[in-house]
Amino acid sequence: MSFKNPVLGLCQQASFMLSAAKVDQCPPDAGYEIAFAGRSNAGKSSALNTLTHASLARTSKTPGRTQLLNFFRLDDSRRLVDLPGYGYAKVPIPLKQHWQKHLEAYLGSRESLKGIILLMDVRHPMTDFDNMMLDWSVASGMPMHILLTKADKLTYGAAKNTLFKVQSEIRKGWGPSVSIQLFSAPKRSGLDEAYEVLATWLGLMPEPEQAQAV
Repeated sequence: MSFKNPVLGLCQQASFMLSAAKVDQCPPDAGYEIAFAGRSNAGKSSALNTLTHASLARTSKTPGRTQLLNFFRLDDSRRLVDLPGYGYAKVPIPLKQHWQKHLEAYLGSRESLKGIILLMDVRHPMTDFDNMMLDWSVASGMPMHILLTKADKLTYGAAKNTLFKVQSEIRKGWGPSVSIQLFSAPKRSGLDEAYEVLATWLGLMPEPEQAQAV
């Protein structure tokens, strides 16, 4: 893709805004917000850092480190949100319950939320958490785009096969409204496709024609 995506400049100037343990600690509910969700260790922080050309989100080899709703400012009316990672067995049950309660409250109440980027490890896609997020997205009419992360861990052919398999599974179970792509933070592959989704949801580009089709 050779054109200059309008979201690039915003992502390059992204900065940490605040962390919230509860919904009432979030920024004012206005403008455009895109949330990044994923099972623990799905590569969420690495993807955020790659898309913003910065070290905004803290990466760790220990899953479950993101315990708050972390907001990153793009401009006065646009934000990215790093949601708590889920599914790591060593996280205490009360903390898991706290995350779930406030994640559900956030997802169900934010008028400024325009879409969810769901990250799945391409080697371990479609976990229970992923299915739960897909169910919620379709039921609530919230746009969702999936990044199959760590695509560099597989051969090109194997990664493509996984993409087609997961794409087929999602269309059969949840319909055509969910989009999906391969993504690799170390190789910086899949960036253009992801930026196009971000720009559309942030009100910087018109909806693609295929997204409007029934």
